[in-house]
Amino acid sequence: MKAMRLSKREVRDTEALRAIVEACRTVRLGATDDEGMFIVPVSFGYDWQVDTGGAPRLTLWFHSAEAGRKAAAFMANSEDGTPVAIEMDCEDGLITGDFACAYSCAYRSIMGSGRVFPVAARTEKAHGLARIMEHMAPGAPCAFSDEALSRVAVWRIEVDRFTGKRRG
Repeated sequence: MKAMRLSKREVRDTEALRAIVEACRTVRLGATDDEGMFIVPVSFGYDWQVDTGGAPRLTLWFHSAEAGRKAAAFMANSEDGTPVAIEMDCEDGLITGDFACAYSCAYRSIMGSGRVFPVAARTEKAHGLARIMEHMAPGAPCAFSDEALSRVAVWRIEVDRFTGKRRG
């Protein structure tokens, strides 16, 4: 992986990275299909683990209809996972300056890549939907009927690598 150009903005602390993921409400997924590249924003939930070496492991969950461009693209290589890029960010305000080019934005962001897999098993679907609910509406009740589980497509992204960046 290439080094970040402005390494002073790189976020390396595991808890700081998790805080960025927690603060974001939308992840943008970049993928390709037979029509070309596309980006789609989705609400998400996540599982966060730290491996024995101290590195964070991130799994993202989202849901969608079972049909459409996104679903077709993500089903195209469902056994091995379809490659995707991820981006999420939080805008933390405007940075003002003495002249136009001195203005900027304060932000926190995560960028990375991984593979998206369709989720078929009822228990795994329920887990993914519960993670989404916990992230988007903490503490809200989340029970899922068999009918609801059968109607919705749930997806899991196993993030292979990601970086965090911050500008205060």
